Amino acid sequence: MVGAECTPGENKTYFPFFSDFRDGNVTALRVGELTALGSVFLLALVGNIWGICLLVWRQQRLCAANYLVLNLFCADLLFITAIPFIGIVRWTETWVLGDVICHMLFYVMTLSGTVVIVSLSAVSLERVISIARLHHTAFRRRKLLAAVLFIWGFAAIVTLPLCCFFTVVQLPSVTGEEIHICTLDWPSHAGEIVWDVTYAIVVFLIPGLIIVISYSKILQITKASRRSLNAGLAYSENHQIRVSQQDYKLFRALIVLMISFFIMWSPIIIIIFLILVQNYKQDLNILPSVFFWIVLFTFSNSAVNPVLYNVAHFRRKCQEIFLCCTGNPVRTGAGSETSTRSKREKPHLSVITR
Repeated sequence: MVGAECTPGENKTYFPFFSDFRDGNVTALRVGELTALGSVFLLALVGNIWGICLLVWRQQRLCAANYLVLNLFCADLLFITAIPFIGIVRWTETWVLGDVICHMLFYVMTLSGTVVIVSLSAVSLERVISIARLHHTAFRRRKLLAAVLFIWGFAAIVTLPLCCFFTVVQLPSVTGEEIHICTLDWPSHAGEIVWDVTYAIVVFLIPGLIIVISYSKILQITKASRRSLNAGLAYSENHQIRVSQQDYKLFRALIVLMISFFIMWSPIIIIIFLILVQNYKQDLNILPSVFFWIVLFTFSNSAVNPVLYNVAHFRRKCQEIFLCCTGNPVRTGAGSETSTRSKREKPHLSVITR
């Protein structure tokens, strides 16, 4: 099965995306694909609910960045809602879900991915502002709702063409029967090129640069703060920037999320451009099965995100939950003494001058 379907009498090709018309008995292959989809779906569902519960559990200590991470987990939950529909298409091969699902499936997937990367970008900016300017948490929280609404509104608008131009196309098969695929049918190739390039720059490249620049700035602050402490310098309280251990932990967790996102989302961006190039180079043949496994790899990011964040940021809480679930007693004597002592101690801070 080739990666694109041609309309008779027209010089136009359609990529079938999740539809894959394979010859012979491929029941075992279908079962394998559904098993992989189901595993990723369950892991992502449990992981993101787990992450949301841990964040809400500590709601009295939530900073603005964690509210944005909560938004990221919600976007991941929305993202994986497409998995059951993809499983149906991989089993039936032809599109049987109707026009509405065809319009919404890829729209929801792309919208969710856009929310994820824009949220990561917003988190990086918030961290820089929080560390460098010492804004009060209460002041930042008043702007959180507006920021979240802006992120979702921006994502909904920038991905709207996918909702409009994904449609069900009827094509003749080799056997003479009519088949249906859900595919992207742009009015013009020029419009498709403009949107693809614009989306890659606005939603992928620019947020990526913001993230890299922001975390580079945070690294500069932390390195400078350690040098100041090692040198034993004393400064006036009004000319200090403090980087707490909590900021360090959150910084490590978020930078891991950033690296994971770009590793697991880059292949889908690349193959989308290859599908665009395929319209002009007929010898370039992208198989729908290749597209499927790349999309599954991208879905895996939704399962990896909460694990990476929770292990990096809530490691002690995760250990407590694990000990409770396994029935192992939690040490209370030494732990309570340590807890009491830690309450009396001031948090460890790294200090640098502005």
